[in-house]
Amino acid sequence: MPVSVTSEAGDGTRHPQDKIAGAIGDPGAVLNQIERVLIGKGETVRLALACLLARGHLLIEDVPGVGKTTLARALGVTLGMDWTRVQFTNDLLPADLVGVSIFDRDTTRFQFKPGPVFTSILLADEINRAPPKAQSALLEAMEERQVSLDGQTHALPDDFFVVATQNPAEQLGAFPLPESQLDRFLVGVSIGLPDAATERLLLEHGDRRASVETLQAAANPAQLRQWARDTESVHVDTKLIDYVQSLLQATREDGHFGHGLSPRAGIALIRLCRAWAWLHSRDHVLPEDVQAVFPAVAGHRLTGKVATGRIAAEELLSRVDCP
Repeated sequence: MPVSVTSEAGDGTRHPQDKIAGAIGDPGAVLNQIERVLIGKGETVRLALACLLARGHLLIEDVPGVGKTTLARALGVTLGMDWTRVQFTNDLLPADLVGVSIFDRDTTRFQFKPGPVFTSILLADEINRAPPKAQSALLEAMEERQVSLDGQTHALPDDFFVVATQNPAEQLGAFPLPESQLDRFLVGVSIGLPDAATERLLLEHGDRRASVETLQAAANPAQLRQWARDTESVHVDTKLIDYVQSLLQATREDGHFGHGLSPRAGIALIRLCRAWAWLHSRDHVLPEDVQAVFPAVAGHRLTGKVATGRIAAEELLSRVDCP
């Protein structure tokens, strides 16, 4: 199959969660460990963790070489979750992702062979280098956490989480993600180039990717599920709901954004606000939480591009009254 897959579980050689069996994690420890790998990108790391706790999926858009894959790998190892990397290429087929049914002569029946999508964290590396047909193979998996093939439904892990990286659409060999695919990503972030001091540190000490292999799990899947449940209890005042609704309406009335944000985007925004507030040790959402995460939720949905969409979303925030 024309697919490059790297697995960190299921082969008997490495199970990150075994290192902390029975341990109680701390979200602060998770954030600190990942930030030691992705130096100077604390907000991006926090958004990534909040996205996971809000049961969303993460899209990372940037030029090659700024740490997109490193962030995804550090997340998987630090959170103690099984993860699989798939390199998206222009000859990738849907079956290379979801699996295929193979006829078994001994049983005279078709047997389903699961693809790499059957994991907790799927790193879809350079997702927009694959053609639309392969990209669309993830739609059902991301929305329903299941795969349908030959009339049968196969459930994915309950904590299934997609971290997709993409290069800017203007680069050669890129297929822009359609709106339906972009809407499946709760958060879109752009890592950006490091500042001068961080870049000097990287130049002096070398690539940080190797340090991922030395990381220890700082949480486990059971702990993550509990954190996700805790975020659901974070209070959102009716005035905050009004504020979110005003933002949604503003995107629909602005002629530059087509149809604007959907109700699904609004629901996702509320979930992310709860997770963001919880990570800041609060039991209620503030207007500042909405403003902090809105560009990451709205940017890629409004313009199809993370970087330019973030600027448009921030400009929109300045025009909508805050409670």
